[in-house]
Amino acid sequence: MWLIILGLLATRPAEFAISVAPAESLWVRREGAGPPIVLLPGLLGGRFSFRKVAALLHDRGYETIVIEPLGIGSSSRPQGADYSFAAQAARIASVLDSLGIHGAIVVAHSLGASIALRMAAVRADLIAGIVSLEGVLAESAATPSLKRAVRLGPLLRLVGGRQQARGLLRQQMIEASGDRSWITDTVVAAYTAPAADDLDGTLGVYRAMLASREPLPASAVLAAVRCPVLVLIGGAPHAGGPAPEEVQRLERALPLVRTETLPDAGHYLQEERPAAVADAVTLMQTGPGILAPTDRAPALRLDAGLTAPTDLVSAD
Repeated sequence: MWLIILGLLATRPAEFAISVAPAESLWVRREGAGPPIVLLPGLLGGRFSFRKVAALLHDRGYETIVIEPLGIGSSSRPQGADYSFAAQAARIASVLDSLGIHGAIVVAHSLGASIALRMAAVRADLIAGIVSLEGVLAESAATPSLKRAVRLGPLLRLVGGRQQARGLLRQQMIEASGDRSWITDTVVAAYTAPAADDLDGTLGVYRAMLASREPLPASAVLAAVRCPVLVLIGGAPHAGGPAPEEVQRLERALPLVRTETLPDAGHYLQEERPAAVADAVTLMQTGPGILAPTDRAPALRLDAGLTAPTDLVSAD
């Protein structure tokens, strides 16, 4: 009886903050039981954005650990902190050390991929593989969408913030998506809430991200990454994704990397194609052999229910 109770408790979700420095705490959601899968959200959506993927992974026997980087979601927003990707990677590593998690697969969306890759470069013991959702290794956080958010800050304050932010975010979601069926009033409200609840703090974080400087160039970081990396790209025309040349740089630099395009999907793959993301995790668990670059490498056919690595290896 006690074993059953302990098993049930182990699968119940737990949410908590972990302090990594004075005034710096990261919000964590831990749920499920099994091999750990670390989920790193991008700029918007926080842990809510991974709800579909997390549920699928729990059904497949994994534990999920969503970690919101500093300034994202419910994590703290200290002014004057270092918001570079390198600093964020060090904080995520500190959280994983605190939780005793090593050798995990990391699923990272958009800017979260830059954090994951930098962490893999300096703490190879923490990461067994990376599934990147529309993310590469950015030189800095100064993306067009972030610059636009900072420019719109004064307008949002002037008109009251929350309602205007929802309208702007909905339009951004529409432009960034291939399959737009996931964009509902409830989802938009959940994506908007953390930023709208502390608009000044959020805009301060965004400005600090724009001003941050990385201690190492992307080329040096990529030269140190040795874990397998599977990059998923939305195949529908959409805003927000990495440029083709950025993806090509990743493919040239990493020893074990595969890029797969998901037709009719856009930037928010965890929302538009959650089963394909879960499939990618399952495939990554089979080992790096499926990612070995070859001119005749077959498509992974994600979201098709394949799990056997023999289905994915081309014959000699």
